[in-house]
Order: sequence, then structure tokens, then C-alpha cells
Amino acid sequence: MRLDITEETVKDLPSKEVVKIAIAETSLLEFIKQAWHILEPTTEFIYGWHLKAICNHLEAVSRREIKNLIINVPPRHMKSLAVSVFWPCWSWITNPSSRWLFSSYAQELSTRDSLKCRRILQSQWFTSRWGGKFRIKSDQNMKTRFENDKTGYRIATSVSGLVTGEGGDHIICDDPHNVKQAESNIIREGTLRWWDESMSTRMNDPNTGVKVIVMQRLHEGDLTGHILEKNSDYVHLRLPARYEEENKCVTSLGFSDPRTVDREPLWKEFYGENELSKLENELASEYAIAGQLQQRPSVRGGGLFEVNNFGYVNNVHPTEIIRSVRYWDKGGTEDGAFTGGCLMHKMKNNSFIIEHLVAGLWKATKREEMIKKVAKNDGKKVLIGVEQEPGSGGLESADNTVKNLVGFSVKKDKVTGSKALRAEPYATQVEIGNVYLIKGAWNVDFIKQHELFPMGLRKDFVDCASGAFNMLIGKGRAGVWGGYNKK
Repeated sequence: MRLDITEETVKDLPSKEVVKIAIAETSLLEFIKQAWHILEPTTEFIYGWHLKAICNHLEAVSRREIKNLIINVPPRHMKSLAVSVFWPCWSWITNPSSRWLFSSYAQELSTRDSLKCRRILQSQWFTSRWGGKFRIKSDQNMKTRFENDKTGYRIATSVSGLVTGEGGDHIICDDPHNVKQAESNIIREGTLRWWDESMSTRMNDPNTGVKVIVMQRLHEGDLTGHILEKNSDYVHLRLPARYEEENKCVTSLGFSDPRTVDREPLWKEFYGENELSKLENELASEYAIAGQLQQRPSVRGGGLFEVNNFGYVNNVHPTEIIRSVRYWDKGGTEDGAFTGGCLMHKMKNNSFIIEHLVAGLWKATKREEMIKKVAKNDGKKVLIGVEQEPGSGGLESADNTVKNLVGFSVKKDKVTGSKALRAEPYATQVEIGNVYLIKGAWNVDFIKQHELFPMGLRKDFVDCASGAFNMLIGKGRAGVWGGYNKK
């Protein structure tokens, strides 16, 4: 951004303020920090690295290094303030002739942000610093549309209320879907048609115009999913509320999610563990958490597993069992991951029966005690499989479990590939109706995890079940034990 601080603009300001003005002109994040008191005079600005990531990508859009941008971020993480309020104000400092078209699923939301934007532009704080750049025209100063004397304007509209003939250099869509209506195919598809058929014609100059969509994910077929499915020219900044290594965000701008601890909060300075847990409880369903917070929605009753094809039996006949495996997928309390253990049998008719599941959020000592207790209950004819995660830590953890189970048959399973890839052989057998569950209280949570996999927050039941299945069929390293316990 070009610096354009005139003597007239800063003549009454102390030298420190002049420096702050210069920094604010070149940094959107710094502008937000300095302007924060205009909108929130009694609330402290709380920094989060995700705000810097959002601002850096918006700055790249302003420089036309990015033409099309999608930002997926959880609710209450400053997405609308950053994109729809502060960004156009900051941009008009150096480019007051730019024209902005903002839309949302509801006109009142779009109007709300328009008023906040105008409040900043007409504040004494802003005009004392950049009042010489432009002025708001008195005859075009409405809640939903205001213009400046440099031909720039900001229009606020809705998905269903776009005024014919209006366009912009910046086409911004902030929350295109209503959370309560996102699962309605008719309403959702109407929003997609609006974007494809109406917004595609609103660019003043297709060579220089830009599009930005900022939203929380609500459905696989929402606007984000719709666009990403057919377009590869969008930069996708995806910021889940909790970190998931398998879904780590990296963008062409050089951004990489800096978190390294699984389930680490996105904005822990404001939404720490307690606050984020409350937000998760408010959403109630794991489906809502997966979409709105984790930005990876999955279809109810769909995904990798055809859960309606699980069979149910009342008991298992020992004489019909070929071999049995209790497989453990170990998690640690430090990353909030559950440990799960699945007891699965391969039957003489080549079907598979899951007899029992156990899971818990245990510390290491308690976890090893539970694994040994379950092993004693299962008996020594059951092979025990232990997942070995990559790295020295995974090897050490697996070795500790093996040492803890002296006298039992134990095999370490050095896993490779994604969890979804490892689950595919098991999912295939579920699909053809060849996997049965012993009826029990655990069935409900078991099915729920399979419905959401691999999008759900918890994967321990699926991981341990797929591990047991792969070991039973002799897949990969697990196959070295051959026909142990075969009758």
C-alpha cells in the first residue's frame, strides 16, 4: 500500500501518532487494533493469530495477488468485523474509488455491518487522520448504500434482495446461509443459483474484480462446497475451532496453520478450552460442531460408512469363531483424544461380529490399567493389537503397552496412510452387510461415530474397529501372526 500522509493531515498530531498512521495504512491488522475503540469503546481488543491470517489474505486480495478467496471460520471469531467492516474502511484510505457490494442471507445483518463501517468512516478518529482523502456524500448516505466524492461506494444487500444493475469491484458474501435453513435443499440450492446466476454478473471489470466469501460451514453442499467442487481458482483459508493435523490448512499465500497440538483452540486468547467447550455445548450436536466449528461438514447418515447396513445379533457362538482380535487405538488426555478398544471376531461363514467396545479419556497410567483389565476379561485366546503411531513417541507408547501385557499375545501395528484410507476395507464389508454388532448400549455412539467419519470429532470407535478388521484379514504388518487362535 502507498503511503500518502500529507502535512495538512497530520499537522496537529504528535510524532508518535504520525508513525501509527503510517503503520495503519500499510497493515489491516494494525488498522483494526487502532480503530477498535470506535466500535467497542468498553471492550479490549484481543489479538489472535487467526486475525493476522485473515488480514494477510485480505491484503493480498487488495493487491490483486488473490482474486478469489473463501474464508471458513467459526462463529464469534471476528469474521464479519474483519471482512465486512474494517477491510473496506482501510481500503478506502489508499483506494477511495473502489466499489464494494456486500451480501448476506439476511438484509439486517448486511445493514448492521454497513452502519458499523460508516460509523468508522465518519468518526473524528478517522477523519482527523484521513479526512483529506475523501468525504461521504450527503446525498448518498443511507444505511444500505453510501458513496464518497471519489466515486467509491459500499452497497449492502441480501441473497434475495440484490438491486438490478448494481455491481462492484469487490463482491463480498458474508454468511450466505441461515444456520437453521442450511439443510433445506430448496433454500440451499436457491442460494447457490443466486450466486451462479446473479452474482456472476455483478463484477464491474472481470479482469480486475475480486470475490470473497466468508462463512461457517453448514453442509457439504453449501456455497463453499459448491464453489470448491467446480472451481480451482479460489484460495481457501480454512480455520477450524480445534486443530486437526489431518486437515491442516495451507494456502498458496504461504500460510500454514501454526498449531501443532491436536484439538488446540483457534483463538485460545479469547476462546480457550472452557469457552470453546461452552460453545460446543451450545451447538449440542456433533454434526453442528463438525460444520460450524471444525469447517468440515458431513451429511447426516452418509459418509464413508453405510451405517444402515450394519447387522445385529444377540450373541456370538464360540464354536463359529475362527479368530478374535481386541484392537486398541490409544489417545492421550493432553490432546483430548479418546482411547478405544474393539473386540471383533471373524466367523466361519466369513462374516465379522463386533462383540464389545470400550472407550475413555484416560491418563497414561489409568489407560494401561484398563487395557490390562480388559485383556484379562477377554482371555488369552484373543490377540491384542496395539496401534503404533509414527515417530519415536508412538514406538515408546506401543512398547509400554506390550510390556504391560506380559503373558498375552500382542502385536504392534505400525500404521501408515490416513485414517480414512485404513478404514476403507472395513467400510466395504459394512456396505455389503457383512459386519454385525452384538446388541448393546454402546451401539448408539458406535453408529454415530461411523455416520460422521471421517468428519466427526471422535474417531476412536472407527479407528479401533478398522484396526481389528485389518488385523483379522491379515492386512499389512498385522498379517504376520497368520492364523493365531484359529479353531
